Amino acid sequence: MGMTLELAPHQLKAIDELHTGSILFGGVGSGKSRTSLAYYFMKECGGSLRINGSGKYVFMKDPKPLYIITTARKRDKLEWEEELTPLLLSTDPSISKNGTVVVVDSWNNIAKYREVTNAFFIFDEQRVVGSGVWARSFIRIARRNRWILLTATPGDGWGDYIPVFVANGFYKNRTEFLNRHAVYSRFTKFPKVDRYIDCKHLVELRDKIMVRMEVERETEQHHITIQTSYDVDLERYIMRNRWDPYDGEPIQDISKLCYILRKVTNSDPSRSKIVSKLLSEHQRAIIFYNHDYELEILRDLMASFNKTYAEWNGHKHEEVPSGESWVYIVQYDAGAEAWNCTTTDTIIFYSQNYSYKRMIQAAGRIDRLNTPYKDLYYFHLRSTSKIDRAISLALRNKKRFNENKFVEM
Repeated sequence: MGMTLELAPHQLKAIDELHTGSILFGGVGSGKSRTSLAYYFMKECGGSLRINGSGKYVFMKDPKPLYIITTARKRDKLEWEEELTPLLLSTDPSISKNGTVVVVDSWNNIAKYREVTNAFFIFDEQRVVGSGVWARSFIRIARRNRWILLTATPGDGWGDYIPVFVANGFYKNRTEFLNRHAVYSRFTKFPKVDRYIDCKHLVELRDKIMVRMEVERETEQHHITIQTSYDVDLERYIMRNRWDPYDGEPIQDISKLCYILRKVTNSDPSRSKIVSKLLSEHQRAIIFYNHDYELEILRDLMASFNKTYAEWNGHKHEEVPSGESWVYIVQYDAGAEAWNCTTTDTIIFYSQNYSYKRMIQAAGRIDRLNTPYKDLYYFHLRSTSKIDRAISLALRNKKRFNENKFVEM
């Protein structure tokens, strides 16, 4: 018999509202995985589960193969296998009830499943933006199968919704969407969307497929901004002369200009001093950063501390440390999602990420339903430099920082 599945009111409500083609939108730690599996088992395949001590387990009347496309980290840590246990399902066909096929794989391998039909797909941690291989594979799979998509952070703009709208049949393809809704800038040599029109219709389409899970959390997030210094004269020199003082060469493009300006800001010694003070005041902390030069600064800083520390980035994949005193140094793009930590109440944002979505995902690593902490502390290191202020403004407006618009300012 299947085990009892514990589901909160917001999860039960979402199961009733979900349908194929839905986006299940719930904050980090809201239980989207468990909710999506219960929906698959009961609503898509006609099974019954013992929920919160009531009811009984009855296997699916109309079982469908289950494919879960998730992050490589979640796949490798077998997080989905744990959630499958109460359903008596497994990626091991020898123990999966009635031999039901269950596949858990990463987004990197999504193209392998383009020809699958008559199955149910759970697309975990939204990756279907743009028009690349992942988006094209997603659309093909969605048109041939039943599916839902899970996300903690909806799109930064309407362009992020294009693949999902196309997969739902609202538009034939990306071109039809852009022809109807996109207004292009007249001041660029290449096609660049300046804004979208008929947004009322887009809101209606989004609301048709968005199922929101509102969670009453017992935690309270405290976001504290700490002002850092920066070299004002060097910033002014770089902006005026478009010169890279680190490599001694002209700055050729906007992306490099922003990178150099951020390096001036983020490598200022004031940041190390602030981090040092915070680590002295907090026994255990997670530090998020962007670039390798920041990592080197943080590594040098850790040499002066009697704390265990570990890293998760493109160079090292180490787990969260244990013990009374530790530091976990995490690169945003490598580790802002698909893991959690309930043994600290502190995150230090050494630098800001361009993406509002990334910042929310990073903050969610410690804001879990099972955390023992009520008060969570987030320290944001920011200067008054032009680029830091521009990034802060974009994040405050829940947008992604746009380098081209920054240079136009």
